[in-house]
Amino acid sequence: MKNRVVITGMGAITPVGNNVETFWKNIKKGKCGIDFIKSFNTSEFKVKIAAEVKDFNPIDILDFKELKRMDRFSQMGMAAAIEAVNDAGLNGIENNSREKWGVVLGTGIGGFITIEREKRKIIEKGPGRVSPFFIPMALCNIASANIAIKFGIKGICDTVITACASGTSSIGNAYRILQQNQADLIIAGGSEAAITPLALAGFTSMGALCTHNNPKQASIPFDKRRTGFVMGEGAVIVILETLEHAQKRGANIYAEVVGYGATCDAYHVTAPAPGGEGGARAIKMAIDDSGINEEQISYINAHGTSTPYNDKNETEAIKTIFGKKAYDIPISSTKSMTGHMLGASGAAEAIICVKAIKESFIPPTIGLQEQDPECDLDYVPLKGRNQNLQYTISNSFGFGGQNASILLKKWEE
Repeated sequence: MKNRVVITGMGAITPVGNNVETFWKNIKKGKCGIDFIKSFNTSEFKVKIAAEVKDFNPIDILDFKELKRMDRFSQMGMAAAIEAVNDAGLNGIENNSREKWGVVLGTGIGGFITIEREKRKIIEKGPGRVSPFFIPMALCNIASANIAIKFGIKGICDTVITACASGTSSIGNAYRILQQNQADLIIAGGSEAAITPLALAGFTSMGALCTHNNPKQASIPFDKRRTGFVMGEGAVIVILETLEHAQKRGANIYAEVVGYGATCDAYHVTAPAPGGEGGARAIKMAIDDSGINEEQISYINAHGTSTPYNDKNETEAIKTIFGKKAYDIPISSTKSMTGHMLGASGAAEAIICVKAIKESFIPPTIGLQEQDPECDLDYVPLKGRNQNLQYTISNSFGFGGQNASILLKKWEE
């Protein structure tokens, strides 16, 4: 018999708040986290806006020696993990129990800031000036490794790289591991810090980003005026446990993970399959895994990137699975507020689903003023609404055609 899996702790560093409470409060209010880029000079760039994390001071959480050896994506991942561990009440548990604890973290790009900085050094100052910490700081797996070292976690320590689906994939993979009794507890989520000159230029060159530089009307999922996504950054962590382990230690339970689906389009490196075929199969897998039927879904947090192809294809995928019922399900894209946090986005949206269930509140898709006729579902435009929620789905679709959907349930004994 498979273990039940629950969420017992959460942590967040995001463009609209550097802890879960602030993050959720601003999501409820419909606050836009997009602004002109402050971290580097964009005078020569076509795109000048992004959803940067604001007022993040890692020295308040980590000591200077630790900071010197971590890229920003590791620093934010560690900060979110510390909040989640504290929230779950784990610090007092003896270290000898941690051989059955694990870390499964998602990232799309890893230590991109470090890579760019050290590349400039070798060009401007020569190879002898490259940092001895360059390689371990840049590695994609290093954020999960740092978290494991920090908390003495000796079970599985894994990194999931499925582009923009990485955060959801990490939670889904952790859920599977816990179901199969291969661990008692896993720190899961995603971290990304890729708002850099090279990444911005690359995404711009491929035509993926919104280029009109109006922060309030740039990330507008399902709107007919949408032209591309807005880069975001951040780190979001959840603590997943088997129900038995959580109950044995008297943990506070936020929600239950009951379904996971992962598929590949096998179609194109950047474009989604026509009709959102791969995404539809991921949604169906998550529902089938949960044992419920389509009629029971209360809310969908869409991948909703504000790109012409994604929003249309995701709409078609939802219609494929839910048929006429699709028109009755509230859907929102919170990337309208956070921008696209890449490998961290799915984890952020999982927490939004948890909080939505807990508080019976559906967050809005802000900026949605002129709905695309081809995107004709209920996207909760402009303002959130109060509604009782039982089951929610969060979708994430990544470059390479990698799709992931998780299904969360209101906690009940």
